[in-house]
Amino acid sequence: MGQFGTEFCDHFAIARYENDAWQGASIEPLRPLQMHPASHVFHYASTCFEGFKAYRWEDGKARIYRLQDHVARMQKSAESLRLPVPDADQLAAMVVDLVAHHIGDIPNPPSSLYLRPTLIGTLENIGAAAAPSTEATLFVLASPVGDYFSGGAATLKLLVEDQRARSTEQLGSTKTGGNYAAALGPTLDAKAQYGVDQVLFCPNGDVQETGAANFLLISDNEIITKPLDSTFLHGMTRDSVLKLAADNGYTVSERNLTVSELLKLVTTHEATLSGTAACLSPVGALVYQGKEIPVMDGGPGPNTERLRKALQDIQYGLAPDSHSWLTEVS
Repeated sequence: MGQFGTEFCDHFAIARYENDAWQGASIEPLRPLQMHPASHVFHYASTCFEGFKAYRWEDGKARIYRLQDHVARMQKSAESLRLPVPDADQLAAMVVDLVAHHIGDIPNPPSSLYLRPTLIGTLENIGAAAAPSTEATLFVLASPVGDYFSGGAATLKLLVEDQRARSTEQLGSTKTGGNYAAALGPTLDAKAQYGVDQVLFCPNGDVQETGAANFLLISDNEIITKPLDSTFLHGMTRDSVLKLAADNGYTVSERNLTVSELLKLVTTHEATLSGTAACLSPVGALVYQGKEIPVMDGGPGPNTERLRKALQDIQYGLAPDSHSWLTEVS
């Protein structure tokens, strides 16, 4: 397999919203979409998406991880952008049908099938800057992906940005492309200037998230992360790890965290990024005000590894799914 997200299955699922209603969905050969240049998405960024995985177990069946939760989050994203909200049952069925169609293309764990439902506004109107798109296309892509940590879990270096935010306050929890575009420039600048991997956005000293992942601190008995609000993405991996941490006896502290407190806690807590692609990615150092600050001893920590394994064992069928996170497909 090539670089993550660059190879695709030869079919996709698609449905359209027109005449004030969602039309029937279908599984079709993957092809470029035909769209008018005046489509709302090109001019006013009316788009949102999701990203999650399906795994094929030894019994030959697939399991989709937290399908219903991702569908619900996409509905919230669509609503925040005033796009036609996908029908939950229809979207879930599109994903299930696509996974069933390509079940033979799913690589064995730890590899998986990455799924990308996407919703775009297609109203042909370049004068609709202050109006929503009343037409839309919903599609689901499937991409076989390998093990993110095939070369070992290397630690990351983060620049602590204590002024700028990743996104706008009202759209931070919306999974829309504009949020990633907003973080791209600061991230590339930080890579060039400081040699870091990502930027940890902490507007006005409030520790939030990086451009594409939530941020967690973990000790032998505690896990700390920012409480949910509209300013940052409500990650499904974050939620899963917090639940598994509670199951494993950790104290879960969802509370606001300042940069000054963060710099003290990294002497006693591991730092990690949570997201769908890598599950948990250990952080080995922070850069703040031109100074590099190690996290613990700078290497991957045992608690990060313990919680990553607990989650992946469920996904791979090696541990019971006590939270009913998996949807079976045959």
